[in-house]
Parts: sequence; C-alpha cells; structure tokens
Amino acid sequence: MLAVVAVLALAADIVTKMIVVATLQGEEPIRLLGGLLTLRETRNSGAAFSIGTGYTVVFTLIASGVVVAIIWTGRNLRSLPWAICLGLMLGGALGNLVDRMFRAPAPLEGHVVDWIQVPNWPVFNLADSAVVCGGVLAVVLAARGLQIDGTRITDDKDEDGDGGGGESAKSEPSEPSEPKSSEPKSADEPKPADERDARTPGDES
Repeated sequence: MLAVVAVLALAADIVTKMIVVATLQGEEPIRLLGGLLTLRETRNSGAAFSIGTGYTVVFTLIASGVVVAIIWTGRNLRSLPWAICLGLMLGGALGNLVDRMFRAPAPLEGHVVDWIQVPNWPVFNLADSAVVCGGVLAVVLAARGLQIDGTRITDDKDEDGDGGGGESAKSEPSEPSEPKSSEPKSADEPKPADERDARTPGDES
C-alpha cells in the first residue's frame, strides 16, 4: 500500500507538471472560482515558501535523505493508515526530487515547478500537497496512539491497568484465608463436648 500510494502521488505530480509546463509556461495566469484558485507556472529553487533559494543542492540532499528514511521505516510497517501516510510523504518527496535532479539549470540544482495558488498562500504543487497531507495524517495517528507496527500506546496502558486489577483480585482472597485457618481451632473446641458425650453413657450406666 505504501508503494501504491507513493507511485500514484508521484505520477499525479509528474503528469500535472508536464501539462503545466506545456500549457502555462510564459502564459498569463488562469483565475478560477472568482480568484479563489489561480493556475500559474513558476519555478522554485528553494524549499517551501521559497526559503533558502541559494541552497538548492542542500535541499536536494535533504530530500534524498527523507526518501531513504521513509523507505527504511517501511520495513516495520504493519499499519494501513501509516502506509497511506508514508506513501503520501514518499510520493511528494520524490516528485520534487525528480525536478531537482532533472530540470534546469543543472542536475541537483533543478528548479521545482509550482503551479497552484490560493489567496494569501505561496504557489505550490501536488507534491507539496501530498507531503503536507501526509504530515497532518502522521500527527493525527500519533495523537491517537497508533504506532507504525500496528500497535496502540493506549492498549498497552489498558493492559497494564488490567494486570493491576488482576493482582488486586488475587490479593483479596488472601484475606478470607485467615478465617479458614481458624476453622481447626473451632474443630478443637468441640472436643471437650465429645468427651462429655463419651462420659454420658457411663454416667447413665
């Protein structure tokens, strides 16, 4: 599932960028929905929000490290939600990494194609959207205690609570055991009564 989501996110990003470059490069922006959505072709040499435009190679190496880290983490993956989450992040990271590797002006220094703009927000692409959606999903899953291996932190706490209850349940029967130990004492007390019963026939005789 991680691989499927990553491939779909990567394919969608590459195809849309190809269409944007072929149709919007050098053209006027297209405004849709009354200006709520604008389609324009821009190039970004830095990170998100055009930060660090002079460190394209550094961001390329960082993106490569993120891809390797996600693939490495996937070895212990046993959760479908986490598979979707990591797949989105992997596909988005690969989408922008492809631009940095193969687009102008040079390998490792390529400028990322951005083309989606909404009011009061920098221009972005589908790869950025995939990374952000994957990050938000990761926060939600972590907040709910769901781990990558499919376990839940809350389940462990519940088991500990049950274990504590079991121990207290086992310790409770130890209290009634004391009256049981007193039963032999009560059994010794009737012995004088038995002796009286034994003497009674003698007295009658």
